[in-house]
Amino acid sequence: MFPKPRRLHVVCAILRNRDGRILAAQRPRGKALAGKWEFPGGKVEPGELPEAALQRELREELGIETDIGRALSVVSHLSQEVEIQLCPYEVSHRSGFIENREHAELRWLDPCGEAWLGLEWAEADLPIVQELKRSHSGVDSSDLSAKEQETSPQGVAPER
Repeated sequence: MFPKPRRLHVVCAILRNRDGRILAAQRPRGKALAGKWEFPGGKVEPGELPEAALQRELREELGIETDIGRALSVVSHLSQEVEIQLCPYEVSHRSGFIENREHAELRWLDPCGEAWLGLEWAEADLPIVQELKRSHSGVDSSDLSAKEQETSPQGVAPER
C-alpha cells in the first residue's frame, strides 16, 4: 500500500492592474519548481483562514495590502508525495507599491494575449490559466499604453 500524500492548502491571487492584465510570478532558483510561473500566494498555515493567508503572503512577497474578492474554482493537484489544494481568489490592490521581494521575475499578462502560451506554468496553476483564458475570450487585447508603462509598479515588468 502506498503512503498517503501530504496535503498542502495553498492560496493564490488573481491580481489585475487597471488595464485588466494579471500578475504572474516566476519561482526563484533554489525553491521547488524553480523557473516555473505561478500566481502569487503561498501556503495556508494551521489555524489560518485562507483569505488571511493570502493577504499575509502578498504583504510578504509583494509589499502590498489587498482586499480579497471572490474565490475561483479550487484546483487539486497530486505532485510526488504532496497533494496540493490550490484556492485562487480575485484580489484588488488596496495600498503599497508592488515590489519583487521573492520571485525571479514578475510580469503583467493580458488574459487574451499570447504571452501566457510562452511561459512554463507550474502544473497546479495550469487549470487556473485555462479558466482565465476561457472567461476572457473575446476581450480586446491591446498593448500597454505609454501611460501604463510610465506608471507600472516598481519591480514589475509589463508584458512584452
